Amino acid sequence: MNMQAPVTKSANSKSPASETARHDAQPVAAKTGLAALWRPALVQAFVKLDPRQLHRAPVMLVVELTAILTTVLCLIPDPAVPTSVAVQIAVWLWFTVLFANFAEALAEGRGKARADSLKAGSEGLKARIQSANGGYEMVNAATLRKGDVVRVEAGELIPGDGEVIEGIAAVNEAAITGESAPVIRESGGDRSAVTGNTRLVSDWLLVRISANPGESTLDRMIALVEGAKRQKTPNEVALDILLIGLTLIFLLVVVTLQPFAHFAGGNLPLVFLVALLVTLIPTTIGGLLSAIGIAGMDRLVRLNVIAKSGRAVEAAGDVHVLLLDKTGTITFGNRRCAAVYAAPGVTPKELSEGTLLASLADDTAEGKSIVEYLRGLHPMTEPAPSQLTAVPFTAETRLSGVDFEGRVYRKGAVDSLLKFLGRDRNDLPPVLAREIDKIAKTGGTPLLVCGDGKLLGAIHLKDVVKPGIRERFEELRKLGIRTVMVTGDNPLTAAAIAAEAGVDDVLAEATPEKKLERIRQEQNDGRLVAMCGDGANDAPALAQADVGMAMNDGTQAAREAANMVDLDSDPTKLLDVVQIGKELLVTRGALTTFSIANDVAKYFAILPALFASIYPQLGVLNVMHLASPQSAILSAIVFNALIIVVLIPLALRGVRVQAASAAHLLRRNLLVYGLGGIVVPFVGIKAIDLLLTALHLV
Repeated sequence: MNMQAPVTKSANSKSPASETARHDAQPVAAKTGLAALWRPALVQAFVKLDPRQLHRAPVMLVVELTAILTTVLCLIPDPAVPTSVAVQIAVWLWFTVLFANFAEALAEGRGKARADSLKAGSEGLKARIQSANGGYEMVNAATLRKGDVVRVEAGELIPGDGEVIEGIAAVNEAAITGESAPVIRESGGDRSAVTGNTRLVSDWLLVRISANPGESTLDRMIALVEGAKRQKTPNEVALDILLIGLTLIFLLVVVTLQPFAHFAGGNLPLVFLVALLVTLIPTTIGGLLSAIGIAGMDRLVRLNVIAKSGRAVEAAGDVHVLLLDKTGTITFGNRRCAAVYAAPGVTPKELSEGTLLASLADDTAEGKSIVEYLRGLHPMTEPAPSQLTAVPFTAETRLSGVDFEGRVYRKGAVDSLLKFLGRDRNDLPPVLAREIDKIAKTGGTPLLVCGDGKLLGAIHLKDVVKPGIRERFEELRKLGIRTVMVTGDNPLTAAAIAAEAGVDDVLAEATPEKKLERIRQEQNDGRLVAMCGDGANDAPALAQADVGMAMNDGTQAAREAANMVDLDSDPTKLLDVVQIGKELLVTRGALTTFSIANDVAKYFAILPALFASIYPQLGVLNVMHLASPQSAILSAIVFNALIIVVLIPLALRGVRVQAASAAHLLRRNLLVYGLGGIVVPFVGIKAIDLLLTALHLV
């Protein structure tokens, strides 16, 4: 009687229609590419020259000030510096600032394209608000406040985020999630939260608005992709402090060089000192830092996840422990009938008929899978629905079934059905008891079925582990992240599923208190914790976790407690969020390493050139054999500007994170971006020097 049940499509899998809708819902920038964005980004690069905008990028503000100073010096003749060289230095200093502004504007533009399309769908939206006399009046949706009650009819847009307080209806959330299949929303339970700008496709709903203007999911998405309200994260602030510190140190160094030169009987042109300052300070990371942060948030938005703060994204990159629900995340969630086992003295046909009758009125996914399985196993003439008296499942009885022609057919949990028959575990036939234990040990759920007071056999329901999930956990393990499966199953069943899925630990028979206790325990041990959830019972744990991701179709309590909301309501998305967080941190670290490392080569280009006339012995440091002091300085300045342009695609795309330990990633970054940051400038500056000399520009 053993037969493997067919694996059904996941609830999260996408139909061709939904894939089309998802493609249509992607940001405009994703469709048109960067080609359509460079013109407005170029305009913004000049707009951002306003010092009031550059104050957020202190290194670039210093470069702009030096560009202004150099431009002024071009008007003051200096016999030591040809005017043409001074003009070229000034021009390339301006280009350095413009290229950095262009990178930031390009990152912002990718998000603004989507923001514009989102705004277009919300402009002029009307709402039917409940008035004091119990009637309804039409108002502008932008005037709605938290607590207002609105009525939404079929075909209308829901005017704002809220909680369904009356009614049940199908809602199309494609405008927000890209998923074309409508979802059911109703008052009470875990499916009562609705999102603004989604469309009602049937019936009506009475919705209590849960967000003031500017605080809705749509508003947060627009603010994120525009970067208008993106606050600097702690890591960005720390890096800014480091860059400001280095800039001040090198400013003091440069200021003291002129007195030192006078003491040695020489003179250093002010234009050259300005050029030295720009090449000493970490201009590469200073110019790309903002673009890296904006691009990281944009990748998160493209994933259809809304983060309430940049801190949450960075925390995702640093997490040590992931708490993942079993159902819907590790497994498909819809248990399927995998086999049926007959009790001693019961024929296969008798078992099949009794089990089929007990399941015909069960409209759950499990009940339907039992009917589907048995129809293929033993076809029989089924009674009409009108001949059956359905007995629905209840939490008290934990049984369901039908009454048919005076006979009683029931199926349910082992202990509940035995109690229904007036028996206990000791009364189970040994053969059937062994099968039930085997089902539980393999991670399945055993049910018993009876007909007219006779025990017929057992049903094996199996929650199928998602394909590829074990490999994903292995990748996380290599990154030093431990996974914990959270489930309400008994420890035996939970252990079997955990072994099959490859998780590191299990929290069985989980309650809200147990989840909260586990998170606090991990945090007390110095670990950052991430978890996802959708119910009101998950809210305390979501609020406690360093990264709490709520499902968009979950309760309002869960969405408010979490610091991220997944618009697709796909629990496995948490794994992708962790990946994006790590990419953001690694990209920032890699480009910081490269920026500081490439300054080393620029020292060898400019320092010998500056002091060649004062200390001819320093000529030995001219290891690149650059043509002249003017050529060396100008080559370093040109390289300093162009390298920002070369690295813009990497800053926007992000450095891919391989499944490896932190030590391995550090060694790789030092080798690629540290050593590369030293070698590339030597090659680049020498090539520019040869070109400048060949073109007689110096």
